[in-house]
Amino acid sequence: MLIDDSPTARPRKARTTGQILGTAEKRDAIYERILNAVMEHRLIPGTKLVEEKLASVFEVNRTRIREVLARLAHEGVVTTIPNRGAFVASPSVEEARHIFNARRILEPALIRTLVAHAGENQITQLYDHVALERAARENNDKRAVIRLSGEFHLRIAEMVGSPPLLKLMRELSSLTCLIILLYDAPNVPACPNHEHLEIVNAIKSGETEEAVRLVIEHLNHIENTLDLSIGEEQEVDLDEIFG
Repeated sequence: MLIDDSPTARPRKARTTGQILGTAEKRDAIYERILNAVMEHRLIPGTKLVEEKLASVFEVNRTRIREVLARLAHEGVVTTIPNRGAFVASPSVEEARHIFNARRILEPALIRTLVAHAGENQITQLYDHVALERAARENNDKRAVIRLSGEFHLRIAEMVGSPPLLKLMRELSSLTCLIILLYDAPNVPACPNHEHLEIVNAIKSGETEEAVRLVIEHLNHIENTLDLSIGEEQEVDLDEIFG
């Protein structure tokens, strides 16, 4: 089911990552904050997520934290190691390639569906999102740039209106953020703003195959920025991130 694009439909306000992912309910606030920290590269791969520490930071019991970590583990964002605990996932080079291959299969299908049914409201939302990305770059807000870049692809999946595809896109997007953090070459923009703009222009013009070509080229560009080397481990202060 596609989003209503009738003339009477009111444009919606820009939504948070949690709202796009369907996790904006109060009971999912902890999940949203941890996932945002991953998407904004504040939580690095390999970081140990200590239950006691997180329970203290979020002022909840450990059972609640276990529920959140179990959900993140199910989505591949967290790895649970018996007798050691939960860690932010560290996708291998092989896993990274599989994830990009999966996105090259999934996203063209999403693009084709959206081009066939997109209305003016959806196109406006995409242009508004690209404008937010551009503003974040101009303000040198790196965290916002990273978050918004990932959300662009989620918005397209959301507009298609298929919950299973949105769930898959959400998981692939979160893992891509971890991959970029692990393997991205220094000072190379992994997701240039103009490439998103070109994709939206093609969608607006109804140029299906051009839009597909652009999204595949865009994913190839991101993958080609990977240097396949892992940086030194860094110490992370959970109080500083979530306090």
